[in-house]
Amino acid sequence: MGVSPVVYELRIYHVIPGKIENLVTRFRDHTMRLFADHGIKSVAYWTALDEPVKSSTFFYILEHPSREAAAANWKAFQDDPEWKSVKAKSEENGKLVEKIDSTFLTLTDFSPRLG
Repeated sequence: MGVSPVVYELRIYHVIPGKIENLVTRFRDHTMRLFADHGIKSVAYWTALDEPVKSSTFFYILEHPSREAAAANWKAFQDDPEWKSVKAKSEENGKLVEKIDSTFLTLTDFSPRLG
């Protein structure tokens, strides 16, 4: 068995009404750095331009060396005491995210390379 291919993870957050700015701030100020600390590479983050998606959905793509690495890195991230503190503080006035969709992707052979 050869080296596992790099995988990308598309994550779509369905945000609680009125909480998108709080979520974006948490990512900007904390989450991206904590991801990097745990070997999770940020590719890009997006917000939508038009309603109703603009105020209720947050999109991003991560890069992982493999599915196995993704699972291990996510576990380490979620167990991180700093992350637990940041999450709790950001959710003092209620949860920010209602639901998260996560899809693992692989580049097609004709896709421009990322990075």
